[in-house]
Amino acid sequence: MQRYFIIILFVFASFTMTFAQVSTQEIVDKVIETAGGSRYDNAIMHFTFRGKQYSSKRGEGVYQLARTIDGPNGLTYDVISNSGLKRTIENCPVEVKDSLVTRISDGVNSVHYFANLPYGLNAPAVRKELVGESVIKGKSYYKIKVTFDQEGGGTDFEDEFLYWIQKENFTVDYLAYKYAVNGGGIRFREAYNPRIVNGIRFVDYKNYKTDDLSIPLYELDKLFEKQQLKLLSKIELKDIYVYLQRDCC
Repeated sequence: MQRYFIIILFVFASFTMTFAQVSTQEIVDKVIETAGGSRYDNAIMHFTFRGKQYSSKRGEGVYQLARTIDGPNGLTYDVISNSGLKRTIENCPVEVKDSLVTRISDGVNSVHYFANLPYGLNAPAVRKELVGESVIKGKSYYKIKVTFDQEGGGTDFEDEFLYWIQKENFTVDYLAYKYAVNGGGIRFREAYNPRIVNGIRFVDYKNYKTDDLSIPLYELDKLFEKQQLKLLSKIELKDIYVYLQRDCC
């Protein structure tokens, strides 16, 4: 009898694990589809963030992520593509020092990553796990933990993310992440001002922090509900334009 009980528990545990893995992928697929789906794959986007111009172009496996800064030396244009980083100043190519390549690339990548969430959550280097559920402001959420493989995960592959995905609408309403650079830190973001531009969903964020780096990310929703997180800044995208390449042909 005991033997059969153990076998049943093993089968149940295996089924539960498989279901959780499938469920996680289904949730993420639904979130991406709700936010824009295949439109991301052939979109040309422009937006302004903190006075800097950003643009991106994707199509047939080729991508370009760009940033334009109007500085004392004129217009600086940084573009990251499949072939790496290139910089021009007033349309003249300049060589970027090796010590600056990572910092510039990470700065451009980071803004585009958050602006285009949840696009990218199905990237090959992303590991996803459904770690629980919660209720925030009376709405029910899935908690999806995201980590990255070292290969293909970028310079910040050790960072950890957590996404709160609303069960009803399949939108990312909250996210948190723990990073290691510059001494490390934890951030919790609340999405607001959602809008649809040519079929792709964009949001702004209220950016919160906690100084206690020992707090697990999955507990930040409780601190947020208790108003125990400090509002650090707002992440606002302006002048958003989206063109689908099939619309331009």
